[in-house]
Order: sequence, then C-alpha cells, then structure tokens
Amino acid sequence: MARPLAGARHAPRLLAATAGLCLAAVAAALVTQHVFDMQPCAFCVLQRLVFLALAAVALLGLAWRGVLGQRVVGLGLLGLGGLGAVAALWQHFVAAASASCAMSWADRIMGATGLDFALPEVFAAYANCADAKAWLLGVPYEFYSLALFIGALLVGLWLLRAPRS
Repeated sequence: MARPLAGARHAPRLLAATAGLCLAAVAAALVTQHVFDMQPCAFCVLQRLVFLALAAVALLGLAWRGVLGQRVVGLGLLGLGGLGAVAALWQHFVAAASASCAMSWADRIMGATGLDFALPEVFAAYANCADAKAWLLGVPYEFYSLALFIGALLVGLWLLRAPRS
C-alpha cells in the first residue's frame, strides 16, 4: 500500500494559503494601479501572470489528491515560483536601472500571451521599469513579490519530499 507524503494532511491548508496569497497579491497590484495610479511595467504584469498561474496550480493541488498529484503540483509551484523570483530580482537589479524595458524578455512573454491586449486593465504595461519603481514601508515593491514567490517555491519543494518510510 502506498504511503502518503509526509505531512500530507497539511497540504490542503498550504495550497489554499498559497492560492489565497497569490490572488491577494494580484488584487493589491490592481488596487495600487487603478486606485493609487501606480502604473505597472512589463515585469510587474509578468509577475501578475505568474501569481495567477501559481494560484491555479495550487487550486489544482486541492482537487488532485495523491502522491502523483502532489508531485506534479509541487513541480509546478517550484517552476513558477522560480520564474517569478527571477522576474522580481531581474526587475530590481537590472530592469529598474535601465531607461526602458520595452522589448525585454518580460515584454516579449506578455506580448506572446496576447493578454496585454485581451485584458489591458490587468496585463498591459504602462510604465517603463525605471519609472515604475515603488516602495512600500521602506521595501521595494518587487521584494514583496519575491517573498511570495519564494514561499510558493518552498511549498513546491515541501510537496516534492519523499514519503516517510
């Protein structure tokens, strides 16, 4: 008989928290954009897309039980969390130092999805990376995203742990 992953009873709570935090991050970004007029750059909207994908994977994990489901979901969270972390770090250390992030890899990814035209109020970049720099409570905005991406990545790693013997 197959044994469940170690701590499998905690997986639903972790997955629900991951999905909720990712959706809250996108909601907060939309509020800052549409209420406080903080216009997003290409890396900002790419991170929104990654957060929505992370939420979808986490919700899939709530529906897909068992070792295989947890491993697939774990890989998804690991990969997407890593992509999001790279995007947040790139935004802070590279893109924010340049005058323009037009045709950056984030801009090309968003253009390839078509979401920037299909849902411009959510996915269109209206600022260049240098102008989109924002701080909240003394911390660069993208570092909050980075923390959530690392959290999702850690949940993915946790789900990939081998079963207890």
